Amino acid sequence: MKCLNCGQENKDTAKACKKCDRDLTLPPVWFPDWRWHARTLAGIYAALIVVFFAAKWVLRKLPPPYDIRNIPPEMTPWLKHKQPHQPDLVPQHDPEVSPLPKPAAPASKQ
Repeated sequence: MKCLNCGQENKDTAKACKKCDRDLTLPPVWFPDWRWHARTLAGIYAALIVVFFAAKWVLRKLPPPYDIRNIPPEMTPWLKHKQPHQPDLVPQHDPEVSPLPKPAAPASKQ
């Protein structure tokens, strides 16, 4: 049997710990059950949700430019950003306007 006070391993029939002399016949004061864990986790999740919405509300009240929610393109160059006031950076080909020239046939070896 392991002592709850010091962690010393004792015989199962021992009445007191051989290291710290704690009475091993007394039951532990308290062990949490599943209901306690469920209430604790529910309280933590509820507090996190309240903090999230409070921070969201506070951040919405910030003056410009801190209230901007758009991420600038230079912060995420791996994303394809299309700004409403800028044309596409890569022109799109419209086959009805001008057909693409056909590639030249490879020269045959003679």
